[in-house]
Amino acid sequence: MQVDWGLIFQIVVAVNALLAILTVFREKRDIAAIWAWLLVLVFIPVLGFIMYAFVGRKLPKNRLFKLHSHVQMQLDERLEEQRAQLGSEERTASDVISRRAISAVNMFMTTSHSFLARQNKVHIFTDGKELFHRVIEDIEGAKKSIHIEFYTFYSDKIGNEILDLLVKKAKQGVEVRVIYDSWGSMGTTRKFFKPLTDAGGHVYPFLNTRSVIVDFRLNFRDHRKIIVIDGVIGYTGGFNIGDQYLGRKKKFGPWRDTHMRIIGSAVFGLQARFVLDWNATSPQDQIDEEKVDAKYFPVTTTKGMVNMQIVSSGPDSDLQQIKMGYIKLITLARDYCYIQSPYLIPDDSVLDALRIAASSGVDVRVMIPSMPDHPFVYRATQYYARQLAEEGIKIYFYDKGFMHAKTMVIDDSMASVGSANMDYRSFKLNFEINSFIYDEKVSKELKQIYLNDINDSTLMTPEDFEKQSRWLKFKQTFSRLLSPIL
Repeated sequence: MQVDWGLIFQIVVAVNALLAILTVFREKRDIAAIWAWLLVLVFIPVLGFIMYAFVGRKLPKNRLFKLHSHVQMQLDERLEEQRAQLGSEERTASDVISRRAISAVNMFMTTSHSFLARQNKVHIFTDGKELFHRVIEDIEGAKKSIHIEFYTFYSDKIGNEILDLLVKKAKQGVEVRVIYDSWGSMGTTRKFFKPLTDAGGHVYPFLNTRSVIVDFRLNFRDHRKIIVIDGVIGYTGGFNIGDQYLGRKKKFGPWRDTHMRIIGSAVFGLQARFVLDWNATSPQDQIDEEKVDAKYFPVTTTKGMVNMQIVSSGPDSDLQQIKMGYIKLITLARDYCYIQSPYLIPDDSVLDALRIAASSGVDVRVMIPSMPDHPFVYRATQYYARQLAEEGIKIYFYDKGFMHAKTMVIDDSMASVGSANMDYRSFKLNFEINSFIYDEKVSKELKQIYLNDINDSTLMTPEDFEKQSRWLKFKQTFSRLLSPIL
């Protein structure tokens, strides 16, 4: 009996297509992601479904990210106490920030439960050596607690230096807790952290993932960067813990990033986010209501000048709070809007906001790296850069090393510094944290940093993009088709 291979092939294709449709449509998702996954599942049979199993499924919030309500209540009580000490938000907003920014403050209060933190002192770092020198000094001085949460904690020179210091502090009786992302810290195993746990420290991979190889939550990464020391000193921004972030990797050269050291009431927001992430990650080692007290949330007496909100977002919420914040700042811009991001894969809502701002006479500038670290992501970034250049937006390719900063500044008045890139992944799939800042001095400092970076960048005009080869343009267009799932 002769086997009809043609018929078998047709049946396989038909069944594969049917399963692809059923698989993608059974979960609520945006239309761009639906079409992107259909392309993968239909045109890459079997392998496409394996890819989907690891990076396509949505986060089962009820089981994997269930936060303990009693802890949340205690945190909310502490934050309410802090709010009372600072004064009402309505009066504060009118008194100390521009009237134009009040709508942004109110939006974050509604969507992210982020109070307006006043009177902070902020120091901006753009160099990894300077940043980690200060971090090490602050860890050395810790008396009660050290909380660290990073996407990347590598087992290299700086990673071992930080680990050795944490071991030392744990032996001194300081509470040390570390959350790391198993994918972002690829190559760093639990064995690396054993000296710290032996010394009394506590370390877990985010959501307690044991292996990236069999992790079906692979698509949901902890991209946050948080350090909180004694509840009074906080760090957040774009740097991770690894030698490449100090410019020690020949592949990337000098590393250009932006991070902040914060003293003041905004540290409450960083500490609260860490506590919630810790309890979601470590079900056997909870920070309970008896520990959420002045030890973690001491009353601050700092008299700084910077007002800000700490905003977090992730797949545990459908609100995409940080993306909403980016759009809000873009739409509030009247004079200029300067953006830095290593990845530029915006969705239609962000693209429209940028187009509207540019067509309204706002000087919109976007700075991205001139080198890739992820080929598909970078080609998609080039595609959107070319598209925005055609819309009259100035696109700069940073040439002096790798541009990894995630910043936005508008009109010498408002800014954002954090972990969230200008892409689908940061908007919808990663757990991120940003600070939204309402301060003229900090905004002007970030603006000057941006203008200095332009001296090390190349302005890419529509004509420059047009000169690119057809093959490069094809790779950009193809990568863009997959952008909702990159």
